[in-house]
Amino acid sequence: MDNSRVPQKWRPTLAMIVFAVLLTVLVLPAAIVLWFRYLEHTPEMRPIEVGALAVALVITVMIAVVFLRTITGPINALVKRTEEIGRGGRAAIAPPEQLGTREIATLSQGFLDLAERLVDRTEYVSSFAAHVSHELKSPLTSIRGSAELLRDAEMSKGEQARFLNHIIADSDRLAALLERLRELARADLDAVPGSTTIAEALAGEANVTLSGSTDAAMQLSLEAAKAVFGQLLRNAVEHGATAVTIDAVRDQGALRVIVADNGEGISVGNRDRVFEPFFTTRREAGGTGMGLQIVRSMLMAHGGTIRLVPSDSGATFELTVPIAG
Repeated sequence: MDNSRVPQKWRPTLAMIVFAVLLTVLVLPAAIVLWFRYLEHTPEMRPIEVGALAVALVITVMIAVVFLRTITGPINALVKRTEEIGRGGRAAIAPPEQLGTREIATLSQGFLDLAERLVDRTEYVSSFAAHVSHELKSPLTSIRGSAELLRDAEMSKGEQARFLNHIIADSDRLAALLERLRELARADLDAVPGSTTIAEALAGEANVTLSGSTDAAMQLSLEAAKAVFGQLLRNAVEHGATAVTIDAVRDQGALRVIVADNGEGISVGNRDRVFEPFFTTRREAGGTGMGLQIVRSMLMAHGGTIRLVPSDSGATFELTVPIAG
């Protein structure tokens, strides 16, 4: 039995319950009036009693209309919207036509946010799976080709050593990719609670200049902060940087951090691709193109963001991290 499925059985709708209650409220005064007429042996109702029942009927109808427009209608619209999103994906993500009360509007917005995140995650997983398949296929094809040549072709010791070196190099690349994939999985799924400061995370790092609110506590564990800023420092060094400046400013409950280096920078043509999985300009040097993806996933898991800021020299990144409450 699938415990995630709601048991299927007949249940009254919200509209049925609301109108049953209103009908009871309407019938009750009428029954009381008839009861007193029966006790007094006067079947005919007085004009004031008829007027009171008419007023009760009007008020009941007005209450029914209010409930229909503010509760049952908006909830039915939200249910319809969920079914449309289930069938149509991102194209169907839009506010329901009726929102009703503040609570229902908040519920609708929360549902739309959740649906958008799920669609984003689905698209991300699909794209990421295609990238992984492509990245793993290249070294595997090279290893297979080298192995077949070693098996079938007659070659000198030098040629054999060259193909064996190719196999070892491609095996090392596969091992590096798998390790980075494990790191990405941990960054994507684990949001270990904790707090630390930039100063604590970068204690002992050379050639790093800190300024601003780098002693403000962030909603980022020490291990996660070291992984995020450590990866940015490694990227800077690998691209020729000899100095890195980090400036932090408090901004509406978050810490806005600017990380800038004096390295070779990022070319205009590559700026839109730096966060693509497996994109790297250092493939021959063993780069996997996973570093910034890990940083972004780690920050997203903790409610933060990262973006590349255009600069005339070096590379500059802007991070936002929630401030610890």
